[in-house]
Amino acid sequence: MTEKEKQEMIFMMIREMSRREKEGKVERFRELNRKARKGQIVFAGSSLMEQFPVYEMLLGRELPYTIYNRGVGGFTTWELLENLEPCILDLEPGALFLNIGTNDMNGEDFVLSEFMDRYESILMRILEKLPKVKIFLMAFYPSNLEAAPDPHTRAAFACRTNERIKRANEAVRELSEKYKAVYLDLNGPLTDEKGNLRKELTLDGVHMHVEGYELVMDQLVTILERLSDL
Repeated sequence: MTEKEKQEMIFMMIREMSRREKEGKVERFRELNRKARKGQIVFAGSSLMEQFPVYEMLLGRELPYTIYNRGVGGFTTWELLENLEPCILDLEPGALFLNIGTNDMNGEDFVLSEFMDRYESILMRILEKLPKVKIFLMAFYPSNLEAAPDPHTRAAFACRTNERIKRANEAVRELSEKYKAVYLDLNGPLTDEKGNLRKELTLDGVHMHVEGYELVMDQLVTILERLSDL
């Protein structure tokens, strides 16, 4: 077996493990949703949402609703479209915070218009079933590829540049206006003078330490406290 064949085999194994892990999380959501309260708040998306410790950060605030985190690490817009029921619709949320799409940006073949078509399809399906849901579209967080801990990580996220993220955020903002959703850009405190994710806040150039999410929550909590009429 050549070195290239070995690398391809390793890649396939990792991909299969990731697929099974995501399927396992979705299945657990299906089970949990059977006991969940309807009409509450849902946070959905990929790993950037899954790793957001929303519930822990809000302990003690006595908010009059329950928050469910339905983020799945590695999810793309395609995968969320395929799993809207367990991740969002089955919960019939009164409010939804969405951060999905950064994994779509990882490839060289990324096409913004096609990406936004899928993003719009997600919104259309949600509003078709939940016409009264309050939707908050969260801006994609900036990246800092110089902060990646090793060449392999840097290569994995090489296409997720801040220029690409910026263009995607502009498109999401326009989409929010079309569907009367709220566009939330909470990136100010996360960003350094060059427009990158602050180095001390990131694990690998893309994902954040708890300190990063605390800066997000500092801005988000006021919005959450105002959602008392769910």
